[in-house]
Amino acid sequence: MSRETDAGHARYTEYITRQTVSHLNDALQHFQSVLDRCSVDHPDHAAALTNLAWARLQGYIQNDLQDIDTTTSLFREALALHPQGHPNHILSLFHLILVLNWRHNKERTAVLIHESLQLCCKLLPLCPEGTYLRSIGVDSEVDYVIDECNDLPIDASDEGIHLRRVVLELCPLGHKHRPRALNKLAQAVEARFDQHGSIDDLDESIQLRREAVSLCPEGHSNRGTCLNNLAFSLESRFDHQGKSHDLDEVISMHEEALRLRPVGHKTRAFSLGNLGGALRTRFHKHGDVDDINRAVSLSREALTLRPPGHPRRDTTLNNLALALKHRYDKLDLIEDLNDAIDLYRESLRVTRLDDLERHKNLYNLSSALCSRFTRTRKNEDVEEAIRLCQESLVILPLLHPDRYLGLMRLQHAYLSRYQVQHNPTDLSLAVENYRLASRHPTQGFPRRIIRAYNWTVTAEQHGDGSALEAYSTFFELLDAHLATRSSTTSRREAAGAFHYARSLPVDAASCAIRSNNLRRAVELAEQGRGQQWSLASRLKTPVEDLESGHPHLARKFLELSKRVSDAAQGSAAITDRAAAEVAETKYRKITTQWEAVVAEIRNLQGFSRFLLPPLYEDLQAAARHGPVIILVASKYSCNAVVVPTSGQPHHVRFPRITFADLEKLKDDFATAIRHAARMHPAEPRKKLRVRLRILWDEIMLPIVNVLQHDLKLQHRSRIWLCPTAAFTSIPLHAANPFRTNADRSGSEPCLEDLYICSYTPTLSALIRARQAMKTRATPSFAAIGQSQPGAGQGDVLPAVDSELELVHTLVPPNIQFTNISKDEATQAGALNALQCNTWVHLACHGMQDLEQPYNSCFSMRDKPVTLLDIMENNSPQAEFAFLSACHTAVGDEETPDEAIHLAAGLQFSGFKSVVGTLWGVNDALVKHVVEAFYEKMFEDLEDGVIDCTKAAWALNRATHTVMTKVPLEQRMVFIHIGV
Repeated sequence: MSRETDAGHARYTEYITRQTVSHLNDALQHFQSVLDRCSVDHPDHAAALTNLAWARLQGYIQNDLQDIDTTTSLFREALALHPQGHPNHILSLFHLILVLNWRHNKERTAVLIHESLQLCCKLLPLCPEGTYLRSIGVDSEVDYVIDECNDLPIDASDEGIHLRRVVLELCPLGHKHRPRALNKLAQAVEARFDQHGSIDDLDESIQLRREAVSLCPEGHSNRGTCLNNLAFSLESRFDHQGKSHDLDEVISMHEEALRLRPVGHKTRAFSLGNLGGALRTRFHKHGDVDDINRAVSLSREALTLRPPGHPRRDTTLNNLALALKHRYDKLDLIEDLNDAIDLYRESLRVTRLDDLERHKNLYNLSSALCSRFTRTRKNEDVEEAIRLCQESLVILPLLHPDRYLGLMRLQHAYLSRYQVQHNPTDLSLAVENYRLASRHPTQGFPRRIIRAYNWTVTAEQHGDGSALEAYSTFFELLDAHLATRSSTTSRREAAGAFHYARSLPVDAASCAIRSNNLRRAVELAEQGRGQQWSLASRLKTPVEDLESGHPHLARKFLELSKRVSDAAQGSAAITDRAAAEVAETKYRKITTQWEAVVAEIRNLQGFSRFLLPPLYEDLQAAARHGPVIILVASKYSCNAVVVPTSGQPHHVRFPRITFADLEKLKDDFATAIRHAARMHPAEPRKKLRVRLRILWDEIMLPIVNVLQHDLKLQHRSRIWLCPTAAFTSIPLHAANPFRTNADRSGSEPCLEDLYICSYTPTLSALIRARQAMKTRATPSFAAIGQSQPGAGQGDVLPAVDSELELVHTLVPPNIQFTNISKDEATQAGALNALQCNTWVHLACHGMQDLEQPYNSCFSMRDKPVTLLDIMENNSPQAEFAFLSACHTAVGDEETPDEAIHLAAGLQFSGFKSVVGTLWGVNDALVKHVVEAFYEKMFEDLEDGVIDCTKAAWALNRATHTVMTKVPLEQRMVFIHIGV
């Protein structure tokens, strides 16, 4: 008996397919007899098994009643005797796939097709294109497996998704089934996203669907479907992350899909509804009336395509009602609202009671009725609205994503009734629904953040005791939202989406002050104001304490922190959308590992608050060398909180200063400074002096009274000012009574006569700078100047080169000095100098970009050094920087409380002590301040050691020294930030 071979198998197949059933039965008996004579260890046992199984399979094909399961077992046994590497292993794999497919075709059992799939994955790499088996049916069997797997129900389990990945592997580029396999895998991972909320799943779904669209070019019959699928995924991500470009892309895709479905196309109504829905979403975000008018028109057309009796008429009625309700909210046309209510009612009438989407109709009608109640005061409308919301919530499981919307509508109904009837129970119920909605885990951060913001507004407006909880919830959610972004600029973009909430840090602090909870006021002001810096700086957190007790964990944390930072920097430079999405996914995966290590650290004794928003006890460390004064400017109240070196914080009231007064004072200062800049140096600055006197009397004198009388602070002690909102644009350090003493013994002292003033953007920034002072490097000094910046970066500055020479003469000779100017003062040269030197003097044009603060920059010969460049240019050994440039310590308009400016950026990158400017500096006059500053800075050096902690004192003395040479507005332009 010969062994089975591919050729023998072909001849045998050709023979038996010509035989009659009776001949086949004879063959079966013969092959069974052969098998009976071949023991298990016989070399031909596997061939005998295969021949018998093949004959039985042919009998099955001829509708013989032989047992196909027995045949399958024979092929399994033959495969077991033909392991990988055996000459007949490939053929045995193919036989088993063939029989499993026949068995599945007879009775569609998922387990059979799963096994076939695994075998196909083993078979295909062993028989590439052009080999014999591919010509006799492998491809058709694999295609059958792919088709049947694609027809299986979507399973969002890890097992189900793994199966979809395997199917996709069987469909390489160019395979006819690849687009459908991509779509099925995308559906599975998006279903898992719906269940568990991992944004990585949604990103993967988008990437898969982008490829599916690319495989369906213009003219392809499936392009419209693929565009719609991708648009739905992008819309889901917009709901969770709020990226405007996602929504614009959604609309663009739905518009193309609609063009592919002209009038008369059977699925035109779907595309009309999809585009209308996306336009409603964009209208809700931007308020463009054209978007909502177009959405109404598209929905009306869709309704004409779904007349009474159409199975999807209820959805179209609901869509049109939504568009009309949105338009009513904008244009206040009662006809739109009444039409929307009528449409919602009709939609409910035609919706089955067991319809899985019925709850949406319930809470949408509830919202419309609530709006009408607000306008007409008809009690039956709000009663029905509440009843409908409650009914919708009863239908839904606790973790259903749509519960969020039901909670939101119910909160609106209770609040509407409270505003009319003033029943405190309704306010409590509204607040409880705010609480539940803002914490609903299935919703993306943007929606929950908006809900928390609205909660703060409601609580403040109606004096509800939950206001502090609402503020805390907002900051917690915003912090988590920003942490998902992979770069500094994308974090600011994400924060900018909530521009209407930019006053929340100071409003929260004001709320805590009004609640007589000063410690919480300090915590909230810090948490809300420092998010951009704290999110970036958490990767630079000192870990000395951790290293001493847990060195392995400390190394792991530092390594992952670097990987997160590197991934963030890499993603910031990517412009291609698809590549950017891949980079963001990679970033989040590394971040997940980083967060796991952080969680492990927090489980250690003594590290429970590691990287969490600091408590008052932690923040008080900022006042170790002198009190910190937080100046809170809120529409609810303007106050100051003094954080002393020890003990409880002190509240300072400004009895005659309102928020409007402060805004006016800020504008008056800006006007007075511009006016002074045009005056002759010898002319008295009367307008400026008047403003500085108001600043002293109304703001700084009450603070000084607390410092002198309550804290007994000694004369010439250090103090730190931490301004917020409008206070950031007011020269607090320059407050001056400009009056003589009552006994005419001399002038009343001003603030800088009494104390040495410094600023700090946040308390945490000051703490970090002090911690970093523990390690000191060998001092080196770089003077960087650019008198002739590159095109478009500013005019020639003729005094810069002489200023650098002056600085050189003043720096102690034992300090290594480098002069970087002219052609050497490039972007790369400046950044290298900032990184390699402990002390830096920078003389050039400085420009603050109020719209994009991370683009604020110093002008160099080739291209500017931006704030973002500085932040990413880690300088851990740096100590001091003098910024002899304009506008280096001014925040931007969108997030003034974040203090995102060049001086703060240098402090963040590693410089512990920085002298910056609040407005423009005069190139010719600045040298007097510079000379006086360094003379004071380097006098009486102990053992020739220079000390950056003297900078505030040196600046104080310098501005006093040049009083006769430099006019007032040019003396007070310089401020000190840091230690």
